[in-house]
This record gives sequence, C-alpha cells and structure tokens, in this order.
Amino acid sequence: MYSKVNTCVLQGLNGHMVEVETDLSRGMPVFNIVGLPDAAIKESKERVRTAIKNSGYEFPLSRITINLAPANLKKEGSQMDLSIAVGILKAGGIIDDVDAHRIAFIGELSLDGKVNSVDGALPMIISMRDFNIDSCIIPYGNREECGIISDMKIIAVNSLNEVVDYLNNNIYIEPFLNLDTSDINSEKEFSIDFSDIKGQESLKRALEVAAAGSHNLLIIGPPGSGKTMAARRLPTIMPKLSFEEAVEVTKIYSISGLLKSNFLIKERPFRSPHHTASAISLIGGGRIPKPGEVSLAHNGVLFLDELPEFQKNVLEVLRQPMEDGVVTISRVNATLTYPAKFMFIASMNPCPCGFYGDPLHDCTCSQGSIDKYLGKISNPLLDRIDIHIEVLPVEYKDLQGEKTEESSKDIRDRVNRAKNIQLERYKKDKIFSNSQIANRDIKKYCKLEKSAEKIMAEAFKKYRFSGRTYNKVLKVSRTIADLDGEDIILEKHILEAIRYRTLDNKYWG
Repeated sequence: MYSKVNTCVLQGLNGHMVEVETDLSRGMPVFNIVGLPDAAIKESKERVRTAIKNSGYEFPLSRITINLAPANLKKEGSQMDLSIAVGILKAGGIIDDVDAHRIAFIGELSLDGKVNSVDGALPMIISMRDFNIDSCIIPYGNREECGIISDMKIIAVNSLNEVVDYLNNNIYIEPFLNLDTSDINSEKEFSIDFSDIKGQESLKRALEVAAAGSHNLLIIGPPGSGKTMAARRLPTIMPKLSFEEAVEVTKIYSISGLLKSNFLIKERPFRSPHHTASAISLIGGGRIPKPGEVSLAHNGVLFLDELPEFQKNVLEVLRQPMEDGVVTISRVNATLTYPAKFMFIASMNPCPCGFYGDPLHDCTCSQGSIDKYLGKISNPLLDRIDIHIEVLPVEYKDLQGEKTEESSKDIRDRVNRAKNIQLERYKKDKIFSNSQIANRDIKKYCKLEKSAEKIMAEAFKKYRFSGRTYNKVLKVSRTIADLDGEDIILEKHILEAIRYRTLDNKYWG
C-alpha cells in the first residue's frame, strides 16, 4: 500500500516542496525514514506512532518505509510530523484516497495527537504557492500569520482527529483568512516622544533626515548629551511599514521563532544588541544558520550604542550587509541568504573618558589612547555611514526653559510626506527610499542646480571624498530636498548634506 502527500522544508527564507512517500508492505514491523532526515525528523517516528494510537487509530503492524523526496535535499525540522502521520493513515486506508497533490501538511505532533505550531510557517506557505499548492493544513497556533496570504486556502487544525475527519469529509473547516491589516495604516501611540528632548536641534534634524531617507547615522558626543535618548525615539518618527515590508519582516521573525502571538508585524523593528555581541549574533549563523541582528532589523533600525566598545572584528562584518542589503551565510551544510536592509544608527563618545572637545569638562586621555579608541572604527565602515553628527552637552537654559519642543507627530508628518514623494518617484524601480538608489540612477534622480554642482565639486576636492561618499552626499541631499518638497537639489540642500560628512576629517583625519 502506497501514498504520497506534500510538505515543506526551509533553507533560509526559501521553502522547498517535499513529497512524503509512504509504503506499507509485509515483513517484520519496522519504521524507516530515508531521504536525508535530521535528528528531529528521525525522532518523529515515536511521536507519530504514539499520536496515531492516542488518537484512536490502529497503527499498522507492517514494514513502513517513508521516503522524503527529493532524496538529495537535506531535511530539517519537526514540521513533517503531520505529513508523515497523514501518509501512514492514508496508506493504511484510514484516510480516504483523496486527491492530495495540491494540499500541503505542516505541523508538529504531540503524543496525544495535538498539532503544535512550528517556526517558519509563513515563509513555508508563501513558498508553497510557487509549487501550485492551493491549500495547506497548518497548526491552529499558526493561523494568524499564515492567514494574511489571501490566495491560499488555510485550514487550521488542533488535532490529528480533525485532519482525518476533514479529509474524509466528516467535518467542514472554514478556511482562515486574516484581514486585520488595518493597524499598518493607523498611528501608533508611543510612550516616548521627541518633545522629551530639550535642545539638540541639530541632532533632531539629522534624525529627521535619516528617517525620511533611511540613511545611516553616527552620533558623536560626550556622555549625557542625549545621544541614546534621541536614537531610541527614532521609531516614533519613522514612516509606517507597507504591507509588503510587513510580510518580509514577519517571515524573518517567523523563522527565528520570535513572532509574538503569531500576528503580522506592523511596526518597524528596532534592534539594539549589547556591545558584548559576537559577529555570529549580528550576522547570523550557527550549525543551522539562523538570521542575526542585521536581518531582524530588516526594514527597521539597528542601533549600536557605545560603538567603539564593540570588538573591531564584529563591526567589520557589518560592512557587506550595509552595502548590499543582504547577508550570505556559508556553512558546510548550506549557504543561505537573508535580507538585511536596515538603518544603521550608532552613537559613541569622542574618547575613552568621553570629554574630548567638551567645553564643560577637561579630557584626561592621551592622544595615543584617543587614536586607539577611534581606531576601532575603520574608514571603510565610516564611509558607509551617510550622516555624521556631533552633539554638545545640553545647556541649562534649554533644560529649564519653557519652550515647547516639537512632537514626534509633527516630525513624522514631514517624514511621511517625504516618504510618499519617494514611493511615487521610485514605483517603477521597486525601491522604497533614497538610500536604496542604485549608483547608475543617481544622475537621473539627484539633479543639482548649477551653484549646487560647483559647491559639490569644491567639497569633493577639499574633503577628499571617496566615490561612495560622493554618492551618499547626493542621496542625503535628495532626501533634504524631498523634505522641502523640491524637485531639484538646491544650494542649501547640498550644503547641509556636505556638513554631515565633515566630522570624519575632524576625528579620523
């Protein structure tokens, strides 16, 4: 007796369809699984056997052979339990011989027959659409994340009994569809606000420009000047996620097992790893490579506080994903690629004691210790950061003043207007922000007036910009022009953008 059902296995964010072939034949009772299964799949034999018995069905006393095809693809994960159980029950005649070639089964089984939720259900469902699968039976706990896919029939089940009754047409289960995406377009209430920041107008302006164009930002200043406070308020002024961006983020969190309540993620991620983080935790990896912080910050913010406190080799691994927007992890078992389009925000003191250049305190560091401290930040990494801003201590009059500071909502309104201009401009190029403009398109989209061109030429010579810095200055000036609603980059726009790239000469020159 033979049966075949479909399931899925993930490699990175890409799913591959796996055909679970089951053969029941005469001979000594034995249960074999072949087709490069990992330890979790090999252990499924006992889970499946016990789940079938405890669900009230007779487990066949036959020679059972399960083949996971294609046999040359390494299979990992416990999500194959349900498909193996269905294959055995179908081969044994307990499930009617239904046409299951367009149905996929995903789920882990408990010993009592309950179908448990699994990590990575959403990317599996999205991948199965490419294999002409139009219906998928999934754990009830994964229904919310999978239900956002409208062109796939999602059947959410609690137990193996429900699966059998559904396939035998004894019960009807309404396909689940999650239409609750309204929060993506609603304004979120934050417990923190930009109005909490007293003074520091130049810092707030730099953060506004960074948010509007998704530009990388480095903040340098003495301790207590509000660097971390301002950076943590960046999400309150960032533009809302589009539905496509939200699905991308949810897929990454689903495969990482970090999806809370299995709902669509509707807010931009803000990741802030401690400076003791390793290179693998930032980039991703492990025996079975998992996404790291750069991927968990996809379409959001990666904030590194006290940047020179990170190990230099850890910081250097950020260079490639910052430039390419993806990270490729190569291991003996697999080579996987994860998306990593994030805003890189970093803050740092100008020296080990923190008071170099502070008008209120004396610096106690030697020039050698300052050079060693700043030397942890390499020039290639600095070159990839679009905006450099220096902050000074907050003045007493700002702290005690009665002036009402601008709220996050006011700043966010300007950011959203600039973002909508960009979405309209780049709708044919499938990019979402000025920072993603390809170098070949810079002349097309970053047009300067004549006086601005002269200023850019003089700055290029004076500050000895690299080609990458030149392109980033133009992209930042494009964002500043968008905030002003201008089609052409004016003189004032290019001057502001150049001002954001002069600090590296002061500290690292």
